[in-house]
Amino acid sequence: MGISRHAPHLRSRPPRRSVIALAAAAALASTGSAYVGARNLLSGQAEQARSVIPKSWDVPPRADGVYGPGGGPVERWHRGIPFDLHLMIFGDSTATGYGCTSSDEVPGVLLARGLAEESGKRIRLSTKAIVGATSKGLSGQIDAMFVAGPPPDAAVIMIGANDITKPNGIGPSARRLGRAVQRLRSSGAVVAVGTCPDFGVITAIPQPLRWVARSRGLRLARAQAGAVRAAGGTPVPFSDLLAPHFYETPELLFSQDMFHPSAAGYALAAKQLLPALCSELGEFVTGMPCEEALESRRPDGGSLLGRVTGLTRLWRRSTGVPAPVLGGVPAPMAIGAG
Repeated sequence: MGISRHAPHLRSRPPRRSVIALAAAAALASTGSAYVGARNLLSGQAEQARSVIPKSWDVPPRADGVYGPGGGPVERWHRGIPFDLHLMIFGDSTATGYGCTSSDEVPGVLLARGLAEESGKRIRLSTKAIVGATSKGLSGQIDAMFVAGPPPDAAVIMIGANDITKPNGIGPSARRLGRAVQRLRSSGAVVAVGTCPDFGVITAIPQPLRWVARSRGLRLARAQAGAVRAAGGTPVPFSDLLAPHFYETPELLFSQDMFHPSAAGYALAAKQLLPALCSELGEFVTGMPCEEALESRRPDGGSLLGRVTGLTRLWRRSTGVPAPVLGGVPAPMAIGAG
């Protein structure tokens, strides 16, 4: 993955990083002399972030197929191939396994293999997720599901980071997610949702821009959790579960560019989602309790930075770069277990 050394002005052409759109929105959202200092600071930090965060166009490994207990190679599915349970993955780059170099590292594969081991059944994996998707894209992914065939038995959604870097709004984004969960539940599927990640762990984003992103992300995660529960799904709070481990061992959990998760980072996300899926399916036992929904540890209002996080037209410019998505389990050393 190459790293750009040149950072053209934001107004000269669309920015090349989703985080740059975030900074521009935060910087230009408010008017008046009280906001000039914060606006200029965040705009400058946007330029700095653009110069260090890499631009990547890799295609995630394709990993759909049937996975059986005991490991072994995936069996490519076609009509007539038997399976016991159908797992479908929706969402953004996390769900696709963006940055993985092998299909065995993709979170959907880890979940399918985990379900196969827990149940002794053959698990069919299908992926509808799209790199760069926001909550606005979930309805289209579910439409594609109905076109392709019968709905799955279980669904996983990972979404939220791109809703922070684009002008979708916290309330509307959460409501769109809730409607997606409701559609899947109405079709008979159980649903687990990995909520918005914690941008605070991404040190490539300078402070206080990182704080702005983190604050909005935590607010979205809380709203997502409520919407998911109301629609009958299970929220898995990636932000709350992840951050301590990424702060402690970034060299393990981030990929070499320190922006995208490593294979270990994706494994952590999958290991947290697995017990939620097992609990929803009601026929597996893992001994791992589901965590409570995310609660923010910081107040949202009152500060200047908290008030300059409104949205502007600059967020509408596509960057072509998937937002980083992160997740965690109780301890990094558990990666190879189970």
